[in-house]
Amino acid sequence: MTNLVLTWYDVNVCPNFNILNMVANGQMEIIMMNENYEAITKSGEGNQPWTALGFLAEDDLSIPPDRVNQYEIGRAFYQLGKLHYDKSDLFKAEKNFIKAYQCTEKPRDTFSILKILGFLIRIASEKLEDDKANTYIKEAEVIVEDLTAELGSLNAEYFYNVGTLKTYKGDFEDARMNYELSYKKSKEENEPELLAKTLLALAVNGYNLKNFERSLDYLNQLNQLLKIIKKNYLSGAMFLFSAKVLTEMDMYEKALEHFSLANQVLQDKKCWNLYGYVLLGKGVVHKRSGNYEKALDYFLLARESIDKVTFRRLSDLIEHEVADVNDNSVDLYLDKTNRKIKERSIGTIDFKHRFVLLEILFLLARNPGSYYDKEELAKQIWKDEYNPLIHDKLIYTSVSRLRKLIEPKNDRGDKRKYIIRGKDGYTFNPQANIRFHMESRGEKARTIGNIELSSPV
Repeated sequence: MTNLVLTWYDVNVCPNFNILNMVANGQMEIIMMNENYEAITKSGEGNQPWTALGFLAEDDLSIPPDRVNQYEIGRAFYQLGKLHYDKSDLFKAEKNFIKAYQCTEKPRDTFSILKILGFLIRIASEKLEDDKANTYIKEAEVIVEDLTAELGSLNAEYFYNVGTLKTYKGDFEDARMNYELSYKKSKEENEPELLAKTLLALAVNGYNLKNFERSLDYLNQLNQLLKIIKKNYLSGAMFLFSAKVLTEMDMYEKALEHFSLANQVLQDKKCWNLYGYVLLGKGVVHKRSGNYEKALDYFLLARESIDKVTFRRLSDLIEHEVADVNDNSVDLYLDKTNRKIKERSIGTIDFKHRFVLLEILFLLARNPGSYYDKEELAKQIWKDEYNPLIHDKLIYTSVSRLRKLIEPKNDRGDKRKYIIRGKDGYTFNPQANIRFHMESRGEKARTIGNIELSSPV
């Protein structure tokens, strides 16, 4: 008979019926323990609901509850932590990872400690808890230094952890070199799961170094490997990160496809902690492609779907995007990349076939209050020396067409709201509140330790 040792914790998940059938058939005995590591009941006793979480202790009937060791208890807490992490309950996940950490012993559990610290750093990053995250990073640094002296030979897992530590510290070039060593050694050591994690880490590293082509290459390699080893969370993280890379490369249709694939894989795994990031990512794609209304729908849905207290980083990202496309104080939202303008009362105006008008608008809007006469407009817009026979009518007609497009109808006879004509030429109203799309592209909520929730541990 096999003993299954479980810690008692108030979780609400479906039981593992294969394990329960083994209990019913007398093939397994479950020992439940409370948070003080005391046995409280065995299978078949009392009315406790059985939740099949934990691990197989060993195939031995003779292990009494009082001899369950700290290592086994730590593994149970670790599994509970991972479960809560996937289910978006970062508070309970953190609590269980800390308990798992307290059950570890060096040097036996060194790599396990680094995994636990990895989860704790990601949770602190999401909660924007700087001091806590930096404490865990320093602990990881000490452990990695000790590993260098303790290991007879440096293996793939060692280099993976060093690369991750370098990433925490923002040293992306050193991180890349260590990840490449992990990549090489994990192949030599026949460690496909570690190879998969390393490939994703290399892709993230390429993204951090703005080398998106290299990032995509590693992601394609990872995709091929995951067809063999079937790791759902890694697959979900891969699709999610692929979508982010494709978004940066302006490949919007493919990015949306990969966000949907990420969502599908993660939902199959019943993993909810990245759902808000999928919605945010889709919103960003629609924003970048100029569909502001649809982008706002996704941002608002993401806002409604998350716990703002726990997911503080994600919440900040969402609020930033909502403010960017839905600020009621903004009169004109100018997107030169997609050749679209959003006027507060008119809505979105397409400038795809109005290149000259767009150039005039951006010239004036980027320099509000500065007047441009006919000579300057001819030179700046048409790249030509001013000729009244050619340019007078051309300038007048172009500005008139531009005004008709962007100026809201006004029955009160007020002066032009945006483009003003004076004795010195044309200017853009400096009192109009405008925003240029893509200028906030690099502004993101802080990521403590340069690690996101979806990064592999």
